[in-house]
Amino acid sequence: MRRAQVRERLRELIDARTPGDPLPSERSLSEHLGVSRPTVRAAIDDLAGAGLLIRQHGRGTFISPHKISQEVPSASGQPFPPAEGDWVSEVLEFRTEAAGARLGQRLQVSPGDDLLYVMRRRIVDGDPMALEEIRLPVTLVPGIAAEDFTRGSLYRRLRERYDVDPTEAVQTTEPTVTDASESRLLGVPPYSPALLFERTTRDGDGRVLEFTRSVYRGDRYRITSHLKLGPNSG
Repeated sequence: MRRAQVRERLRELIDARTPGDPLPSERSLSEHLGVSRPTVRAAIDDLAGAGLLIRQHGRGTFISPHKISQEVPSASGQPFPPAEGDWVSEVLEFRTEAAGARLGQRLQVSPGDDLLYVMRRRIVDGDPMALEEIRLPVTLVPGIAAEDFTRGSLYRRLRERYDVDPTEAVQTTEPTVTDASESRLLGVPPYSPALLFERTTRDGDGRVLEFTRSVYRGDRYRITSHLKLGPNSG
């Protein structure tokens, strides 16, 4: 039996079990599937890399926990529904810093202008899920406090307290891996798969309100898109 076939058999085993359940030992799987232990180990490594299995040193291998799904609407202009789960935020850093050349260009302010920098950890159902770095022009949010980033919607607060209306955003998504600091804060091994989001938000006049960089755990976060296909769809 080849490695790819072992991988598919293990996928069937994963589908039949509950997230958090232990996987049988490599010896047991080797005997059951009639293949060598190195072949089983290689297949498990593949599935762990894909986020389906989690290795815990000294304990064994386990089915990955349930993934949190974010629905993405198919029609332009539709609001994003909230991701599933009970989300809370923990502010790790809260300070003022000079924009500098790169961020000044990104937020369309002078390099010497002050930005509010907020780093927060997003926690879902008790588990660390993401790290967010938020930057806003200080003049936009006078009097805002760290506690304002731990609860409720930032955009709602901008509208209701500061009469600032976020209307559109450009967001990019790409795969990445966690560095040492991100791994420690998210409770995952170094170089774990992750999703990197960068979002620039504007108001109706085209003024840049916010630039956010977010790292989400690749083993726990999933984006689901609903697509409408026309007659000329490829």
